[in-house]
Amino acid sequence: MNGQRIIGFGLLLLFITGCSVEFIPETEDIKDQLVIEGMITDQNRINRIRLSRSLPVGKPILRKPVKGAVVTITDENAIITTLTESPAGTYSTDSLSFRGRIGGSYSLTIRINNLTYQTDFIEMKPVPLINSLYYKKEVITASSDSNDIDEGCRIYVDSYDPTGKCLFYRWDYVETWEYRIPYAVKNKVCWVTERSDEILIKNTSVYSQARVSKYPIRFISNEGDRLKETYSILVNQYSLNESEYDFWARVQNISQKVGNLYDMSPMAIPSNIKCCENPDERVLGYFSVSAVNQKRLFIRDNFLGLPNFFIYCATDTLRGRLPDAGLNSEYWVIEDYGDEIPPFWIISTFRECADCTTRGTNVMPPFWHEFRNGKQ
Repeated sequence: MNGQRIIGFGLLLLFITGCSVEFIPETEDIKDQLVIEGMITDQNRINRIRLSRSLPVGKPILRKPVKGAVVTITDENAIITTLTESPAGTYSTDSLSFRGRIGGSYSLTIRINNLTYQTDFIEMKPVPLINSLYYKKEVITASSDSNDIDEGCRIYVDSYDPTGKCLFYRWDYVETWEYRIPYAVKNKVCWVTERSDEILIKNTSVYSQARVSKYPIRFISNEGDRLKETYSILVNQYSLNESEYDFWARVQNISQKVGNLYDMSPMAIPSNIKCCENPDERVLGYFSVSAVNQKRLFIRDNFLGLPNFFIYCATDTLRGRLPDAGLNSEYWVIEDYGDEIPPFWIISTFRECADCTTRGTNVMPPFWHEFRNGKQ
């Protein structure tokens, strides 16, 4: 395996999951490669293009930002938008002056020193509404005893484009769930948010209709506490052209075969970004132009078999009085019986059992207020 192939594989892992995989082969270092990640949409929001360089073989797979580039987006009417760099290596549009249009076409241009990287013009395809976002309970384990059942749930999406203009789809999502500590502590309720790292795509061109039915977006088991209180998922549905769908399908194939570096060379995955001065230069990543539709789902239900996630918390009982040192640094009070005779306290040596902000934020998300007010 040559060095170029190995570096490409590592960068694709970073592009897909943001994780690093240590693999140190015996090979020669080669010139670092440009990595481009970015998308423009029809949403009224900031669009970001991230530029980085690969690191030499054997180094941690981390982003090495490319600073000082000139990044522009040109539409089919020759209107040029220049992006602003902040932070280093991240180039952003102004949400007040730039917004992608369905039916419009866009080209990305990047100038780094004396080199120019550019894409062809890419049309922003329309995206249909998410018709339905729903979940179904699934039994994970069950025994002859009807009370010994573990349940999770699977989340599905349905969509349909009667015009047949959107044949290729991609999804990602943002999860938020309420996290509640079962003790009378100050920071008792928090919210945890995580973004998806999966590649979720669908090709409907092989069917008679541009219809997506019961596409599985997410499975939630009972191993975590997402289903314990209230859970929310915001699903983004993107329109793709065929070439971008092909790119994501190839990356998906790589991500499913990470156990074997020799199955497929990631350098064979074509990018839509080319170096004008040197067409043979390899560039990693993809510039996406997509319309977006969103839908949010809340789940507040009873699921069988959810474990007690705080069974480890109570680590000791202090009687008589609290020690002068160590409180809220070495141990935390989770149950206070100081008014009892004799007084005693249940303590924990785990901060997360007394302070939910170790995992999330105690500031309620704005959309949670709408859910509580019955608007969702």
